[in-house]
Amino acid sequence: MRHDVGGQRPSGQYADLRHAVDARDGEKIVFSWQVWPDKATLEAAEAKMREDKRFEVSGATPFGAKRLILGCFRPV
Repeated sequence: MRHDVGGQRPSGQYADLRHAVDARDGEKIVFSWQVWPDKATLEAAEAKMREDKRFEVSGATPFGAKRLILGCFRPV
């Protein structure tokens, strides 16, 4: 059920994280937060992960990639 408290949310927008990722009964939502000291450190870590065979995925992913939300933010 979607909630529109006080009519503040325009039609078509989601009210919470469960609705934003279209979570179904019995599904768990995983939320991860990473903080990097700077962009260069992030990019170096990502390059190392791409080279590391342990990060290779074969077969189906354990999550619905179409429902993945990714954002990059600057500290305020």
